[in-house]
Amino acid sequence: MSTNVVLAQKQTPPEGGEPKNFTLPAKQEFKLPNGLEATMVPYGEIPKVTVNLVVQAGNVHEVPKENGLADIVGKLMEQGTATRNASQIAEEVARMGGSLHISIGPNQTYISGDVLSEYGPDLIRLMADILKEPAFPESELERVKNDFKRQMNLARAQPGTQAQMKFSNALYGDHPYGRGLPTDAEIDAYTLEQVRDFYQRQFGAQRTNIYVAGKFDASAMKDAISSSLSDWREGPARQIPVAKPVTKKNMFVIDRPAAPQSTIVMGLPVVDPSHPDYMALRVTNSLLGGSFGSRITRNIREDKGYTYSPYSSLSARYKVGDWYQQADVTTEHTGNSLKEIMYEIERLRKEPPTEEELKGIKNYEAGLFVLRNSTPGGIISQLNFLDLHDLPETFLTNQVQNIHAVTPEQVQQTAKQYLRPSDMTLVVVGDRKQIDKQLKKFQSELKSAPVTQ
Repeated sequence: MSTNVVLAQKQTPPEGGEPKNFTLPAKQEFKLPNGLEATMVPYGEIPKVTVNLVVQAGNVHEVPKENGLADIVGKLMEQGTATRNASQIAEEVARMGGSLHISIGPNQTYISGDVLSEYGPDLIRLMADILKEPAFPESELERVKNDFKRQMNLARAQPGTQAQMKFSNALYGDHPYGRGLPTDAEIDAYTLEQVRDFYQRQFGAQRTNIYVAGKFDASAMKDAISSSLSDWREGPARQIPVAKPVTKKNMFVIDRPAAPQSTIVMGLPVVDPSHPDYMALRVTNSLLGGSFGSRITRNIREDKGYTYSPYSSLSARYKVGDWYQQADVTTEHTGNSLKEIMYEIERLRKEPPTEEELKGIKNYEAGLFVLRNSTPGGIISQLNFLDLHDLPETFLTNQVQNIHAVTPEQVQQTAKQYLRPSDMTLVVVGDRKQIDKQLKKFQSELKSAPVTQ
């Protein structure tokens, strides 16, 4: 008995569709008399609504003796208000079929929540209570401080955090972006009076945006925002101290005896999102080291096996930015890894990528952008990014078009202009006994190698 096997011929997949720009759903914006700004965006059919209250008050607003104080303030805000304790808040949100949490970033504090659509106005009133009337219970202060110390000590023990802290300090110095993690002594010293003082100095309506996205009754949500937040004090005007990052070729080694891996961070200051070159720099970063199909990843992960998860990143801070490449590499290949990273940077500075290679990267970047806008929370993040960085709406609506407009020659020119090995700060965390000779050899080869002008 014979069996006929028919082999299907290999077919070329169909061409992808034309890239489409992002169309922001029709949004409603209004401003309360006290300066608080509101944005509401109807999105999707799932009967849930996401609400974010964002206050321009973060670690960047701490004076030198307040390192980490913004985090303590945020964590204590979760512990209750004048009329509700933490358990009552949690029960109330659970009854609404949702969740609520507070997080603190370098520039902002976020009170974020999502609930079933019919409870949207109730969520706003609850969040307004947390924002306007935090109890700052003294009974919770020690527990909050102890939890925060544990988090900081765990972070401080990580070689990646050690490398990042040293890199940031080298670039940003005494600016809050350059500060290290708060120590136990600093955290222990904070008093309830300092917590309340920071809140009074940094929180207020003029520094606050409320974003609503999802499925909701627009009239009811607007009424809830107006009735619950109009009576809040104006507070301070918006203000973030702009950093002046240092561009300097330097190498720092942090000894980690017997470490099986070395953690590498290398980079330099670059432009912020408001600069005309930013989108080309984003595409260049993605091609060089910022995506799984990037050149550095293929080189030191796929081809050489020196590392598992290298990546490069473009950090958008307020009015400034930086680019860095990070990788955890096997100790014996620390020098070789640095050599290959520099090789890929110089290769891109010397010759443009092919149209085919660049097309794949641009499709990846455009696709990521579309995914970021596929949820209410994603849309809120994008809108907050615009507001924080003082960007026009076209930054979003024309982004796909602008990504696809980047040419191979632009990528090469961008690498030449911004990714300059002669100006990069390098931090290595590893076993000094094992890596010192490798680093000296790398530095020697780097000095003798021709640099693309």
